[in-house]
Amino acid sequence: MRVKHGRMTDMQDRVAFITGGGSGIGLGIAQALAARGARLALMGRDGDKLARAAQALPAAAATLTVAGDVGSEADVERAVAAVVERFGRLDYAVNAAGTGSAGGVHEQAFDTWSSTLRTNLDGTMLALKHESAAMMKLGKGGAIVNVSSIAGVLTHRMMSAYCVSKAGVEMLTRCAADELGEHKIRVNALRPGLVPTDLAAALATNPLTRANYESLMPLGRLGTVEDIGQAAAFLLSDGASWITGQVFAVDGGHTLRGGPDIMLMFK
Repeated sequence: MRVKHGRMTDMQDRVAFITGGGSGIGLGIAQALAARGARLALMGRDGDKLARAAQALPAAAATLTVAGDVGSEADVERAVAAVVERFGRLDYAVNAAGTGSAGGVHEQAFDTWSSTLRTNLDGTMLALKHESAAMMKLGKGGAIVNVSSIAGVLTHRMMSAYCVSKAGVEMLTRCAADELGEHKIRVNALRPGLVPTDLAAALATNPLTRANYESLMPLGRLGTVEDIGQAAAFLLSDGASWITGQVFAVDGGHTLRGGPDIMLMFK
């Protein structure tokens, strides 16, 4: 492990591509990787948000931003190609782009269902497809982390589309790890609990739902983007070189108990 001026630099000069990197968990992971010396490429739909995120990272991170939608294969292919063209390599990828929706299974609008799965599951598949293809072509292996959720294994009432999308991400992670291991590409996933981000604001700021979440966590607190960032950095690092196909819960112990009572939001 390399240390420079009291700072870990085990990712010095390696290149990481992060979808959903403009805010929330994606940006938290970007910050953790930048602190370890990685160069970064951030993808997201909002170019202005990406620019602000890049400015918040250390100048040494040599950040590239690429605006695009992970639900568009053309956008994803263009973004990955831009990373390889700019940096000449791709060592790590983090697929954190995601969205949420609410609606009972008996009244779910199909457009809403489709939009949620398009971003969360199709978007992860498209990103993983082009990231792994680039890594295989470069011939140096790599590591990929997909971002799931406790909703992938615990039911969340009124959130079936989100739950199904994240369950799909977890199986996709295992299948990809099985296929890509022979190319020295590792694929793992993180399963965060409730972390206050723009996407989770409605849950994290409602006193009833927040208290319910905290009561279901043995550690008794919500997570932070730093918690998730450090976990992702480990899974991408050489320290995890014999770990693939795994889904790591970073949730304060929430999945030891049961799913949250989302209906508290409507009281």
